[in-house]
Amino acid sequence: MKEIRDIIKAYNEASKQGKKAALATVVHVEGSSYRRPGARMLVTEDGKLTGAISGGCLEGDALRKALLAISQQQNKLVTYDTTDEDDAKFGVQLGCNGIVHILFEPVQDNKEFNAIFLLQKLICERQNAVLVTLFSLHHTQQPGTSLLYRDDLLESSLPDILREQIVEEARQALQNRSSSIKLYQQEGQELNAFIEFIPPPVALVVAGAGNDVQPLVEITSILGWHTTVVDGRQTHATAQRFPKADKVMIAKPAEILQQVEVDTQTVFLLMTHNYNYDLVLLKELLTKDCKYIGILGPKKKLDRMFSELNDEGIKVDEKSRAIIYSPVGLDIGAETSEEIAVSIVAEIKTVLAGKSGISLKEKEVSIHSHSAEIPVAP
Repeated sequence: MKEIRDIIKAYNEASKQGKKAALATVVHVEGSSYRRPGARMLVTEDGKLTGAISGGCLEGDALRKALLAISQQQNKLVTYDTTDEDDAKFGVQLGCNGIVHILFEPVQDNKEFNAIFLLQKLICERQNAVLVTLFSLHHTQQPGTSLLYRDDLLESSLPDILREQIVEEARQALQNRSSSIKLYQQEGQELNAFIEFIPPPVALVVAGAGNDVQPLVEITSILGWHTTVVDGRQTHATAQRFPKADKVMIAKPAEILQQVEVDTQTVFLLMTHNYNYDLVLLKELLTKDCKYIGILGPKKKLDRMFSELNDEGIKVDEKSRAIIYSPVGLDIGAETSEEIAVSIVAEIKTVLAGKSGISLKEKEVSIHSHSAEIPVAP
């Protein structure tokens, strides 16, 4: 989501200066590639790049293709076969061993539902959404980014019959929280649809405004997470101390959830170094459907919390214990505040992604799950 926000910001700046732009989107990957479907990059006519569609190996040629799309004002699908041993045509040694299909769309302000317009609508609300990008491997016509769907929103200029078919697929993608490639027919032309499930960015609420929280906020800012810092101490919870935080609050633990909206992407860290503050907040959080609660401190601190909650008649069941991480963070040998921040952020990412956190060299399968095969007409 940070990439999309950066792209929109870059486009708005370019638009103010009267510069044209094109959006490059990875719509399908066969085999191995640095970026996966959904990766995006904005290219302005003066050659500025925002976002990324590879690790840098394709950007040079992609710049030329994007400028051509801007010049011709026509969507173009370009296929990069990085399995070809003749890497010289790209001027680099790729070594990715995959086939990458990238759609280039010149952004046309006079087009009501252009790609940037749909991306802007996408980030307006913290809700799960589905974005649909249409492309064709066999025809020159490339419709491009064409539809945005949420439970309470539908933005599209597609013909009624095609829109109805795609909305049904989008509804399924939203329900299953998954992306896919589908095949449709429009006026005798085969169209593939990259139906992309996009959740809102991670919303991190950190209880605690000590010095050890500062590097943590720096890292989450880079990642594009929406970060709230809250503490009961007016001297600590200030915007001056946390300029990269999206929100800084002064509140008692029992007041926090009244001021913070909790959704499926909201996670909590208890780092106040104040046992009673953390205990009251944990008690409040147990009433919410959280995916992750991290608590700084030794395991005996958590055991004491569970014991005191039990004395109050609050039994922490196995389901609740499963989402509480304390001591917080992955075991990477962290000592300094900066290293501990890396450890904590890595653990949160691991949990939300449903991954194991093992070294990639230990994986016996591909790093990324394989992209869905592009359907073919029977």
